Amino acid sequence: MRGAILWGVSAPRDPIADLRRIAYLLEAMQEPGYRVRAFRSAASALAEIGVEEAATRAATGTLRELTGIGEVTERTVLESLRGEEPVYLRRLESTEGTPLAEGAATLKAALRGDCHVHTEASDGGATIREMAEAAMEVGHAYMAITDHSPRLTVANGLSPDRLRAQLVEIQALNDELTPFRILTGIEVDINEDGSLDQEPELLALLDVVVGSVHSALRSKEREMTVRMVTALADPNLDILGHCTGRMKTGKRTRPPSTFDADIVFAAAARFDKAIEINSRPERLDPPKRLLRLAVEAGCRVAIDSDAHSQGQLFWLGNGCERAFLCGVTPPMIVNALAADDLLAWTAAHGTG
Repeated sequence: MRGAILWGVSAPRDPIADLRRIAYLLEAMQEPGYRVRAFRSAASALAEIGVEEAATRAATGTLRELTGIGEVTERTVLESLRGEEPVYLRRLESTEGTPLAEGAATLKAALRGDCHVHTEASDGGATIREMAEAAMEVGHAYMAITDHSPRLTVANGLSPDRLRAQLVEIQALNDELTPFRILTGIEVDINEDGSLDQEPELLALLDVVVGSVHSALRSKEREMTVRMVTALADPNLDILGHCTGRMKTGKRTRPPSTFDADIVFAAAARFDKAIEINSRPERLDPPKRLLRLAVEAGCRVAIDSDAHSQGQLFWLGNGCERAFLCGVTPPMIVNALAADDLLAWTAAHGTG
């Protein structure tokens, strides 16, 4: 009987935490999404019934009757309940991460935080607290919560009222999690006329504003150039997010938008705004050719994860590798600044 092997001398572990940790590491290592979902689904199934009920089901051999529990996840739960580190988790922990080239590792070590992070409030998969706890585990001192703006309805963009409520939640969490800091922010849509998709007065209250183009990506070069320069001139914008909008892989593969990079990057340098180096594997935006132009133009950069769940915070290594190859140095990186210095830089945009 399975119950006979459940309980040994070791105290039982938390199988829910072990399942979530496996999903986190799989995501960080860019393993296929179905594997990540399998372990997250299993964790959710156990969370609904609680660890005691899970142990009872394990003892009676009925764990697999739960939706979301399969052969591999059942084995993981059984090992955890016996007080053993699950074999699957042990393997992932032992192989976590791949060393970056020395130069890229130097850039990664310089990072103090992440300026582009999403939560379940828009199209992310975790709460603000969960993302903050993961950021602390990564070693960050801060992160900016940058959920989408109202226009991006497909991503459940935040209305002004929802964003205001989020600011209250962030303040409460900051009181609890200090010295770690959650910065207020938004990934605001850049409208076709270059305006920003949120109330200007509300944008002015935020710590970090990332502005991105998500619509009319096939606009003519001149139109896109004017649109982006207009946004960069807006005192409320701090960082130009994934500037070409390209998708390199997946179902939504699309080519980069076209714009006059010399003019756009000159505007970014003129207004002291940062060009984002987006670390998502399907984006890796901007392409190296454009990133080199931004470096040559004297632009600041922000190496961001654009994380939509906890494990994706590890993707900053992708951006660091590209940054190193294109000549980025730590003094150019805004999220290599301490939090107070970063906020002094963003605040200066509203007074210049």
